[in-house]
Amino acid sequence: MPASRRRSSARLALLLCALSPLAAFGQSKGLEIDIVGGNAAALPIAVVPFGGDCGQTDVAGVVRADLARSGQFRSPDPASLPERPTQGSEVAYPTWRMLKQDFLLIGRCIPSGDGYRTEFELFDVARQQRLLGLALTAPGSAMRDVSHQISDAVYEKILGVPGAFWTRIAYVTASGLGRNTRYALMVADADGYNPRAVVNSTEPLLSPAWSPDGRKLAYVSFEGGNSGIWIQDVATGSRERITRFRGINGAPSFSPDGTRLAMSLSKGGNPDIYVMDLASRHLTQLTHQYGIDTEPVWSADGSTLYFTSDRGGRPQVYQMPASGGSASRVTFEGSYNASPSLSPDGKKLATAQGAGNVYRIALMDRSTGSARWSMLSPGSLDESPSFAPNGAMLVYAAREGSRGVLYTVSADGRVRQRLNLAEGDVREPAWSPLRKR
Repeated sequence: MPASRRRSSARLALLLCALSPLAAFGQSKGLEIDIVGGNAAALPIAVVPFGGDCGQTDVAGVVRADLARSGQFRSPDPASLPERPTQGSEVAYPTWRMLKQDFLLIGRCIPSGDGYRTEFELFDVARQQRLLGLALTAPGSAMRDVSHQISDAVYEKILGVPGAFWTRIAYVTASGLGRNTRYALMVADADGYNPRAVVNSTEPLLSPAWSPDGRKLAYVSFEGGNSGIWIQDVATGSRERITRFRGINGAPSFSPDGTRLAMSLSKGGNPDIYVMDLASRHLTQLTHQYGIDTEPVWSADGSTLYFTSDRGGRPQVYQMPASGGSASRVTFEGSYNASPSLSPDGKKLATAQGAGNVYRIALMDRSTGSARWSMLSPGSLDESPSFAPNGAMLVYAAREGSRGVLYTVSADGRVRQRLNLAEGDVREPAWSPLRKR
C-alpha cells in the first residue's frame, strides 16, 4: 500500500475520532475475566454442580460465574457444599437454611442424540418452594449457550428483569505495528468466550453497531482508501457497502425496527447527521449546523435521535426528532460529553464525560424527572459506553497503562468486571440485543 494512501487513511481515522479521548487499538487472543468490585447486598444462591453427563461443559460453573459477574448474586464454593442434590426430591431445606442461602439451583444433564437434555430447578429456601423447573435440549457444542440461558432464567425469575448473559459483544482489535497492522471486528459471548473475527482488514475498522435482531453489524471500514459504511451478516459473512461518499462516512446506528440507519456524513462539507432508508437508500439530512455532529443513537421507540455535537464549542449530547427539526442540548454536567448510549427504557443516558485529560463513564438518570448524574468508572481515559439489552449493565473501553481493556459495570456503579485481552488492546465495544431461543 502506498505510504501516501496509508497516511490519508490515518488522518481520516483521526478525524472520525475527533470527539473521542482514545485512539488506540489492540490484538485479540480471547477475553479474560476479572471481577474488581462487589455488591454487599448480593443475594446468596447455592449453585450445586449438575449431575449426570454434561459433556465438556461445567454448566453449574458457567451459571455460577454469570450470576457472580452480575453483582446481584453470590454463591458458596461448590467444594464446601455438604450435599449435592440433583432433583427436587433430594432437597433438604434445613441444610440450606443453615448455610444462609436464599435460593438453591440444582440440575442434571442427560445425553440425548448428539447432545444433551439439561434439566434444572430453582428453589426459594425460606418458603420451601420450587420457583422454576425447566429442561433445555442442545448439541454438545452449544452447552455454554444452555448455561447462559439458565442464568437468564434464574436472574429474571428472582429479580423480575430479563437476564443478558446469553448475549454477545462486538469490538475492534488490531495487531502488529505500522504497515504490518491488521484490524479485526470481533464478536464474542458476553462473558468473553468464543471470540471470532467476522471481518479482517489491513485498513482501520470503526464503530460497530448491532441490528435490532442481532443478526447483522454495521461498521466503518477504510478499505479502498476512504471510509465507508458496511453492513455484514454475522452468521454468513455476506456484506454490503452502504455508503462511500467523499469525506467522512461514520458512526452508523440502526433504528429500533431495523429499517433505517442513522450516520454521520461530511459529503456536504461539515459532518452532519443523516438517516438512510435501507430499502430505498434514500438519505435525509437532519442537521445543518456548523461544526461536528456525530455518534447518533435512537430512542427505543425510534422517535428521537441523540447525538454528539461541538456546535456549542465543546462536545455535548443533543437530541432531535428522528423525522427532523430543531435540536436541543441534553447534557450540561461537565465540559465534555460524547458517545451517548441510552438504556432500553430511555430513562438513563450514559456518556464519556471529561474535563482536561480525564475521561470517565458517567450516567444521567432521568427517571425522577430531573437529571441526576453518577460516575460509573474510575479511570482517566474511558470511552464508548454501551448498555446491555436489559439496562442492568454497560460495557465500555478503558486505558490502563499501555493497554486497552474492556469493562462491564452495573448501572448503579457498584460492580465492575474487567474483560481484557490476554495480550494487546481492544476498543469500541457494542453490546448485542437479547437473543431469541
